[in-house]
Amino acid sequence: MTADRHPQSQEGGPWAPFRAPAWDLGRVQLQAAGRPLVMGIVNLTPDSFWEGSRAASPQAAVELALRLAAEGADLLDLGAESSRPGAEPIGAEVELARLLPVLKLLRARTDLPLTIDTVRAATAEAALGEGADAINDISAGTLDARLAQVVAAAGCGIVLMHMRGTPATMQESPAYDDVVGEVAAWLAGRAAAFEAAGVAPGRIAVDPGLGFGKLPGHNLELLRRAGAVAGGRPLLVGASRKSFIGAVSGAAAADRLPGSLAALAAARRAGAAVVRVHDVAASRQFLDVLAAIGND
Repeated sequence: MTADRHPQSQEGGPWAPFRAPAWDLGRVQLQAAGRPLVMGIVNLTPDSFWEGSRAASPQAAVELALRLAAEGADLLDLGAESSRPGAEPIGAEVELARLLPVLKLLRARTDLPLTIDTVRAATAEAALGEGADAINDISAGTLDARLAQVVAAAGCGIVLMHMRGTPATMQESPAYDDVVGEVAAWLAGRAAAFEAAGVAPGRIAVDPGLGFGKLPGHNLELLRRAGAVAGGRPLLVGASRKSFIGAVSGAAAADRLPGSLAALAAARRAGAAVVRVHDVAASRQFLDVLAAIGND
């Protein structure tokens, strides 16, 4: 019996050349080369599921963001409202009070692209006015129809994520006949709605929404076939420390870094343009070495 000397070199395998479409944020165009770009998570909330991403004050949040930048983040994502399973909405006033002081301080200290994790048009409008570069909407504009107009007027980037229901209800027995096909079709529809509102196609990235209205098996299938979800658009994958990793491994959130890195390998294989992570230094090292092995 003769073994294949290069069993993993076929198109689409782990060492296939990495390719991802550019994502246009208006002020800057992001082009992943050799590996997905690393988005560092900065949570301005007291109740996000991973305590390592939380900041207790505006200054602490800025220092966390600058540390992630020093560790190699390519862009930073600021969120002032928790979207963990079961989370209840906090209201625009609280969200803005948490977000804007940090954004103003941070924008003065870094030129890295800054994305804002919000579902509200008013919050997006205010943040874009303070120098944010893109909006990361877990509802893809379904919770505030005006968001598409705000994004179009600003000429900024937008991430459209798939979610069933709301954070408070999304894990109540989610069911799919074909999770990849259904998520892909839904995202294509939401992207078309934003284009119809005047958002340039190159400014729209999509996110399958791992952990948002999905059971562990759904998340694994979406990771396995993430490239089919993108529809040719820039793909963002956020798997960092999520509960499906615990379902597979039995690990608590504090011990899910190895599983999170495994998910990064799947994201690279799928051609993800961006990966959203809590652990920037470890993620950068993992992706850089993986790229070097693949001769990218």
